[in-house]
Amino acid sequence: MSSKIQVQRICEYCKEEFTAKKTTTKYCSHKCNSRHYKEKVKQAKISKSNEETTHKITLEVEKLNVLEFLTPKQVSVLLSCSIKTVYRNIKKGNIKAINFGERTIRVKRSDIDDLFKM
Repeated sequence: MSSKIQVQRICEYCKEEFTAKKTTTKYCSHKCNSRHYKEKVKQAKISKSNEETTHKITLEVEKLNVLEFLTPKQVSVLLSCSIKTVYRNIKKGNIKAINFGERTIRVKRSDIDDLFKM
């Protein structure tokens, strides 16, 4: 038994008005339905990727919290700034660093913590 109901609705994807034969219809066409579905799937993938990225960053920072001596790269991750900024602050004397050799620079974790206690 077919329904003779005609309801004016607004499409959830393209926001245009259309006549629906059912009260549960959300889209004006199959094209809008599939485009909206693809958009929702894409947004879900993006949000999942963003969550994984933030999770990886927090894991990396937690690993750095255990170490006593840090490299300039690890300090930049911990402070969330660039490596050049860390080297610039070491050169200025804002961050105390120990140079073990030509290419081995280490920063004591307690010195980084003392920067923020002032």
